[in-house]
Amino acid sequence: MKKILLQGAEIRKLLDAPATKFPTYVAPLLNLANRFAGGTRPRIVGQMSDLFGEFKGKNLQEWIEWYQQKYPDSINKAAELIRQKVDEFRCILGELDDNTIERWVEDLVLVKTYIGLRFQEAILKKLAEETGQEYMFASPEQEARGIDGVIGSCEVSIKPISWREQQVHRENLEGVIVYYRKTPNGIEIEYDPRAFGSG
Repeated sequence: MKKILLQGAEIRKLLDAPATKFPTYVAPLLNLANRFAGGTRPRIVGQMSDLFGEFKGKNLQEWIEWYQQKYPDSINKAAELIRQKVDEFRCILGELDDNTIERWVEDLVLVKTYIGLRFQEAILKKLAEETGQEYMFASPEQEARGIDGVIGSCEVSIKPISWREQQVHRENLEGVIVYYRKTPNGIEIEYDPRAFGSG
């Protein structure tokens, strides 16, 4: 079996799509501004996968003309939303001083790293609080069996939600399985309260 990798520049060339050059940092900054502004969300520019399914043309120029007929103001609307966010960035950048940068680095390297590596403890504490029971960390022997902690008298294994969706598991876990999903604002936890005698 042979594998071929197409690089971005080659894809553009194969599709006769011209490369657009931007100064260093411009594209990532505009991507970030757009993420906050939502300038290219479907409500502004349309649902692209659906639109492309409707498009019957054969080349980039035909796509541009077809799209601009269907959404004549979308590029300007998106650009304006992003422009407003960039203006906000300019104000904030002017206020960034050495102290703020150092505090941000400390928060990232020390605090967020600690939280990221200890999130299982937060899950155990929250479940103990929810079920009205005590929690403790797994012993080395329990860890060897895939157990992450104990709530009341129940051994608990904490797994990402994606683990549940896998067809084959390399480990057969004992005890109660608690699932989590990291979200932009924290951790979403799924569990069966009946497993802890509180449902």
